[in-house]
Amino acid sequence: MSDLNTLFTQAQADVTSLSERPDNQTLLQLYALYKQASEGDVTGERPGMMDFINRAKYDAWDKLKGMASDEAKQGYIDVVQKLLAE
Repeated sequence: MSDLNTLFTQAQADVTSLSERPDNQTLLQLYALYKQASEGDVTGERPGMMDFINRAKYDAWDKLKGMASDEAKQGYIDVVQKLLAE
C-alpha cells in the first residue's frame, strides 16, 4: 500500500479532474483539510465581516485546530475518494 503522502498528493491531482465542481461546503472542507495537513493550525487574524470568502475559509480551517497532519491528510483523501465515487 502507498504511503499517506503519496495518497494525499494523488488526491490533490484527482480533485482537479472531477467532472463536476463540488458544492461550496465540500470545497471549504477540502481547503481546511489541505491547509491543516500542509501548514498545521490556522494562523493570522480572522478576516473582516465583509470578506465573506476568506472569512469562511479561515473559519473552516480554524475548526480543525489541533488535528494532526496525518489525520487531516486522511480526511482529505476520504473526501476526494467519496467525490470520485459519486
